[in-house]
Amino acid sequence: MMTASARLGLMGWLTLTVVLASDLGPNQNMEFTFMLPAGGTECFYQTTTRSDTMEVEYQVIAGSGLDVGFALISPSGYRLVSEFRTSDGIHMVDTTESGDYRLCFDNSFSKMSEKMVFFKVIINSQSNTAGGQEEWADIAVSESVVDYRLEEIREKMDSVYRRLERSRQVQTVLKAFEARDRYLLEDNLWRVSFWSCLNVIVMLGVAITQIYTLRRLFDDTKRVCT
Repeated sequence: MMTASARLGLMGWLTLTVVLASDLGPNQNMEFTFMLPAGGTECFYQTTTRSDTMEVEYQVIAGSGLDVGFALISPSGYRLVSEFRTSDGIHMVDTTESGDYRLCFDNSFSKMSEKMVFFKVIINSQSNTAGGQEEWADIAVSESVVDYRLEEIREKMDSVYRRLERSRQVQTVLKAFEARDRYLLEDNLWRVSFWSCLNVIVMLGVAITQIYTLRRLFDDTKRVCT
């Protein structure tokens, strides 16, 4: 079970993640952190079109064992990915049909502990790339800027955008790792503190017992009659 400070810290990080994701504007990428109840299963849906590439990454941030079951199911019901009791995973799938792909997280094997799970979905859409190229092609280029090699500038800007997007995704994953490490640290600290206090109490009890026993040995309670 999570301590109060660990729960507050992780839920604060969850709020920040959701706010940052909502500020990015409408896109097909999704990242989310949620609580998976003990003995329960949660499913999420991501709409994609045919010939797109879907990248799914997840990891368990908090909870006993830090493991869940994961399944990625196509719109027709075909199971593309299936994993059991894993702490994290990265999967890239080439979508062969359009529709809602289902991402399911399973915690039915754990009857006592809930899990905090972070996942993100990245859609590399060919239609978005084509649309961006068409927008650049529609720009009216005058003779005074022909020498600036508009095509080369466009390619460099696209490269910068992809790298910035990848950097943001890596930072999000690192935040998830940091939250999980913080949870493990606070949970281990609680266990160490509990057993340390228990050992101190036992040592004090043994010391008091020894002192009492020694005093009883040297205490002369017999009376001598004269």
